[in-house]
Amino acid sequence: MAFKVALLGIYHESNTFITTTTTLDDFKNGHWLKGVEIKEEYRYAHHEIGGMLEVMDREGIEVVPVMFAKATPGGIITADTYHTLLHEMMNLLEKELPVDGCLVIPHGAAVSERYPDMDGHWLQTLRNRLGEDIPVVGTLDPHANVSPLMASVTNALVAYKTNPHIDQRETGQEAAEIMVKILRQQCKPVQRLFQLPLAISIEQQHTGAEPCKSLFAAAKEWRARNGLLSVSILLGFPYADVREMGTSILVISDNNAEIAQEAGNQLVSMILDNKQAFNSSKKDINVLCPVISNSKKPVLLLDMGDNVGGGAPGNSTHLLKALSQEKNCPFFICLYDPLAVAIAAKQVAGAYFNISIREDVSPDDIYSCEVKLIRLADGKFREANPRHGGQVNFDMGKIAIVTMNEQSVIMFTSLRTLPFSLRQLTAFDIDPAGFDVIVAKGVNAPVAAYGSVCPTILQVDTPGVTQADMTAFQYHNRRIPMFPFE
Repeated sequence: MAFKVALLGIYHESNTFITTTTTLDDFKNGHWLKGVEIKEEYRYAHHEIGGMLEVMDREGIEVVPVMFAKATPGGIITADTYHTLLHEMMNLLEKELPVDGCLVIPHGAAVSERYPDMDGHWLQTLRNRLGEDIPVVGTLDPHANVSPLMASVTNALVAYKTNPHIDQRETGQEAAEIMVKILRQQCKPVQRLFQLPLAISIEQQHTGAEPCKSLFAAAKEWRARNGLLSVSILLGFPYADVREMGTSILVISDNNAEIAQEAGNQLVSMILDNKQAFNSSKKDINVLCPVISNSKKPVLLLDMGDNVGGGAPGNSTHLLKALSQEKNCPFFICLYDPLAVAIAAKQVAGAYFNISIREDVSPDDIYSCEVKLIRLADGKFREANPRHGGQVNFDMGKIAIVTMNEQSVIMFTSLRTLPFSLRQLTAFDIDPAGFDVIVAKGVNAPVAAYGSVCPTILQVDTPGVTQADMTAFQYHNRRIPMFPFE
């Protein structure tokens, strides 16, 4: 029997503590793909869509790509933007109906002005249109804040097992294989969601290090030993003031609710019994400066308070100021600053000029310095290797590369760019080995890109809308009690 499966998704990680909103232009500047464009972009990418397509092609199942919209993490999605995206996606799906199944790609931490649980809302809208008999299977980012609604309106949701996320293609394969088994009546998924009264601190979410390493190993063992279809640890996204914020677990069994419940209970106990390990002490730049001087170079400084992957603006100057005061410490930093790019565009290569950098978070805090223009460029580049996010094509907009004091390099971009690829430097003839320090505005994700060239990696507890200490934010909607708040 020939099967026809639709593929669609709206993907965003929304930081509700940011005053600026995410608009339709942000999706247009990201990835807003329809029909065959989705296959062209992702078929060979290290992305879940590529994994889904691979399995479906192998099994001879027709995939109808409908729409996939993705924007760089940022503030809450405006009501009009979400309405436009949902309306267009459902209209495009309508043209392809009937289908035998639907593969979905939500992030799991999207928030819109009218729907705090935006992923739950669009998945429910999809379920209402398809009916209860059409299987809906998809993937999640492990930073998802999973709601009961998301779990109840889908047959199976599978999260990446790594952070940095370098297994997205494999996760897409896992989800697609579950879909194939459902279509061929080889399994009957039973999905159980376990929401914990705990939120894992962002800097403790590296799956290759403790405490997450043992936790993910235990989940893998439970799945193998008990024949479960999937076990997912959702680390959670703490920068969203929504009821579902926090860590959760999704267990999917083959028609065995009892074993799914037992697995979830055991993993919940493992986390809660070791909860203190999931909330470590933080270190600021003043503590780390002496460490930098005695460390193997280059040192990767992770600017946690200005984490672009968590929705931050990407133009904080806290580390820039601190590093510029250090003697004989050449560094690289990338800042989102369209105005600086426009000013630099009026100069010629080799010219010296003054630049003033204004932060979004602290607009009255202006940092001024003299720089030398090295080059202007179109900031597009490609990444061929498995990296966090699984993207192939990146676009920083117009960029300006300048030097400070003839040794340090600042890259100004006109589009906010995730620091997920070393090609952000090497594609523009910047040698990472030429610096003592490389600043990446992230927490764990940049490690996949820079770990191979940076023997020392330090997380810095900088101020900002993604600062590491989540208890410093004012929540109104989260569940109570929740560790580390209570």
